[in-house]
Amino acid sequence: MGMSKSRTCFGYPLSIFFIVVNEFCERFSYYGMRALLVLYFRNFIGWNDDLSTAIYHTFVALCYLMPILGALIADSWLGKFKTIIWLSIIYTIGQGLISISSINDLTDHNHDGTPDSIPTHVALSMIGLVLIALGTGGIKPCVSAFGGDQFEEGQEKQRNRFFSIFYLAINAGSLLSTIITPILRVQQCGIHTQQACYPLAFGVPAALMAVSLIVFVTGSRMYKKFQPPGNIMGKVAKCIGFAIKNRFRHRSKEFPKRKHWLDWAKEKYEERLISQIKMVTRVMFLYIPLPMFWALFDQQGSRWTLQATTMTGRIGAIEIQPDQMQTVNAILIVIMVPIFDAVIYPLIAKCGLNFTSLKRMTVGMFLASMAFVVAAIVQVEIDKTLPVFPEAHHVQIKVLNIGNDNVTVSFPGETVTLGQMSQTDTFMTFDVDQLTSINVSSPGSPVTGVAQDFEQGHRHTLLVWGPSHYRVVKDGLNKKPDKGENGIRFVNTFNNVVNITMSGKVYEDVTSHNASEYQFFSSGIKSFTISSTEFPESCPRDFESSNLEFGGAYTYVIERQSNGCPGIKQFEDISPNTVNMALQIPQYFLLTCGEVVFSVTGLEFSYSQAPSNMKSVLQAGWLLTVAVGNIIVLIVAGAGHFSEQWAEYILFAALLLVVCVIFAIMARFYTYVNPVEVEARFDEEEKKKNAGKGDLYPTLESVSQTKM
Repeated sequence: MGMSKSRTCFGYPLSIFFIVVNEFCERFSYYGMRALLVLYFRNFIGWNDDLSTAIYHTFVALCYLMPILGALIADSWLGKFKTIIWLSIIYTIGQGLISISSINDLTDHNHDGTPDSIPTHVALSMIGLVLIALGTGGIKPCVSAFGGDQFEEGQEKQRNRFFSIFYLAINAGSLLSTIITPILRVQQCGIHTQQACYPLAFGVPAALMAVSLIVFVTGSRMYKKFQPPGNIMGKVAKCIGFAIKNRFRHRSKEFPKRKHWLDWAKEKYEERLISQIKMVTRVMFLYIPLPMFWALFDQQGSRWTLQATTMTGRIGAIEIQPDQMQTVNAILIVIMVPIFDAVIYPLIAKCGLNFTSLKRMTVGMFLASMAFVVAAIVQVEIDKTLPVFPEAHHVQIKVLNIGNDNVTVSFPGETVTLGQMSQTDTFMTFDVDQLTSINVSSPGSPVTGVAQDFEQGHRHTLLVWGPSHYRVVKDGLNKKPDKGENGIRFVNTFNNVVNITMSGKVYEDVTSHNASEYQFFSSGIKSFTISSTEFPESCPRDFESSNLEFGGAYTYVIERQSNGCPGIKQFEDISPNTVNMALQIPQYFLLTCGEVVFSVTGLEFSYSQAPSNMKSVLQAGWLLTVAVGNIIVLIVAGAGHFSEQWAEYILFAALLLVVCVIFAIMARFYTYVNPVEVEARFDEEEKKKNAGKGDLYPTLESVSQTKM
């Protein structure tokens, strides 16, 4: 065992501070990158909601499957210290690759602002994600255990305090990064075209991962490093395998039954190992229902973030981006962990209730289930405010009069009259088959029929600027603008081509009496410049939009004023979101309280019920439940295909309630053990055995089995 004299600070080994800072930077790096992931898939790579959610949960599942590999490498080969260093290097490379994959100038050879080769970006980001999963998952079971290794005998109190500080470092890192990276994402950057700044938003987490690695290596001389104990997991697996095989061989009546199925391994393995494995398998059995909790918990980053994009982020004077709502969880954790420890648990104890670890975990599941009921209620409120878009066999039409005359347009069963520069209030919905004739007329002019070129399942704007002049424009918006942005397009009423630049985005060559495509902008007031050869020199060219909210769409008509200069008139196509993101706070509050009583307790329970040499095995098992939870989301979201989002929330809430009841029943039959006592008993017996050396095969009294 390589060891240097440990220096201390406030009664803690000095090396601890390097480990805590390392963890803070690593979590900042991981959560900062993860907060952007769904939006990056959707907006940069261009996948839809379901595929983005699926890839996101596959990645998270992979991150939590890797601890098994990490524990294996550390225990049987490299030891914790070297494992952390090598995997951190892989991790840093992965973060770098993701950042590079989000540079659109990488393949944007014609400088039009969109990458020419999306597969290149997908390949780079997928390789990056696999490396990150290997890194973050692999070091997970090592870092906390390595921290625990730094304490001497008799420092139990400091060690327990270390685990609390460690948990707070994790949440402080995730809290800061989920606030900071979305702010970086909304910045504009790029070499040839200005775009949402994903390279910077992914680059900062990559830099912090490098810092994390450097900090960890700096403390190298101070750490207590132990030799790897050998492959414990392999031993456990072999022993269980042997017990099952042996039981199978001796399945006839003449062999007496044994108390526990693992006792069939006695022929080959020592009593101590068997009783240790019994402790582990009993806890693992309790883990079976747990993934359902994580299935709900990890949807904060996917479904709940997508829910926030259909809401308005203006809370009082501040404005919140949809992906920043996840910070509510981290903020509440930092507040609630001390409150539960210092206030709620002692109060419950004062009332004389025995609030055991497993009871706490049951309550945690119940709270998470309720959080999803609240999310469903919020979703129903949001659905009431969403615009109705056309179904497959329908067409929606609105009329916009951009001329100087009054115009009457008659549809089958409906006639509208519009004054100059005005539009119909709503989109009118028609069945494609019934849309037989549309006529435009003006006082004192002949009637003009409108030629049919409407596309099924789409919205259209009928631009009219005279009795015989019209144009049908397909809107191209079949849903609310993504991530709370606003769609803006321009209509040109001049005879020459017009160019517009708005917040770094260019509308090129908008032809006479035509509409541009929509481009998308975040909330706030945007300034824009209009230029055309037709404008007199003296005209002002700079204009400002109204204050844009979240998720609206607008048409800006460039009209000719009496002096020949351009003027602007704004029309609303889709009204902005009205339901406030603050309404998500109750669901986050319930879920966070659930996390505090479930997750923190679960880690502590796993640690207390595991024999000393198998703590890493159980920690990896605990993390495995998170992986399985993310796989459940994939299955339910993939197989469900709900037309209504609230129904999916209710389904998850119901599933967790059922699991919660099953877990409560299983917990009733669990008997708590003290691994230290069991191991002490074996030490005593070994001493006796060595004392009575004459008798080579003393009979070991079998450890009395706690009833399962």
